[in-house]
Amino acid sequence: MLTRLKEHSFLFSELVKRDFKKKYKRTYLGMLWSVLSPLLTLLVMRLVFTQFFGRTVEHYTTFLFCGNIVFSYFNEATNSGMSTLLSNSHIFTKVNVPKHLFLFSRNTSSLINFGLTFVVFLIFCIIDGVTFSAATFALIIPIICLVLFNLGVGLILSALFVFFRDVQYLWSVFTMLLMYVSAIFYSIDGYSPTVQMIFHLNPVFVYIRYFRIVVLEGRIPSLELNLLAVGYALLAMLVGALIYKKCNHKFLYYV
Repeated sequence: MLTRLKEHSFLFSELVKRDFKKKYKRTYLGMLWSVLSPLLTLLVMRLVFTQFFGRTVEHYTTFLFCGNIVFSYFNEATNSGMSTLLSNSHIFTKVNVPKHLFLFSRNTSSLINFGLTFVVFLIFCIIDGVTFSAATFALIIPIICLVLFNLGVGLILSALFVFFRDVQYLWSVFTMLLMYVSAIFYSIDGYSPTVQMIFHLNPVFVYIRYFRIVVLEGRIPSLELNLLAVGYALLAMLVGALIYKKCNHKFLYYV
């Protein structure tokens, strides 16, 4: 995949520019929405959930922001990537280009948005009185894992969406459920060890948990959590790549 991506680097860069411009076309604030959207969501969550969960969680705003920034990136990358094959079918049905190129370009646009929000997140941490340490640099690990995980899930969804249009509705319901079971606005410390282990079956929660340990506790997570984070990312990429390889020639007949 990476070799083919390098061969078509110019097309890839043009696709990224196109996706980025298309997203903010005819908007007055443009790229500012990349920052404003998660901030407004954070504000709503803080107003709603502070009275219920915020009293027992230190630095609750940062706690919320950790969950919101990770889930928002996952949600945007997978939802926008789902339709990428169909929306670019007019290109790859006429020109022989790697089909995963379109998904990678869409995910790059989502990554840029995440990067802008991440800068604001760090500023909010400072305002909230969170102390940074050398462990903060460990955030690169969950970010890389999240990028790979989103790409893998995007490969799976975009392939399935070509054959089954119902996927978009099922995924919408699933992500809404996932939001509530990812402990974005509440802590799982009050649950039994067995229930806490079940939460770790959710990859999104694992990445949120990683962020919170590094930022709020100032330490690098355990080896087990690191293995889970890397394992989920590699598994998603492996499954996605296998599906694309198997269905590559079938896409032309269904778009």
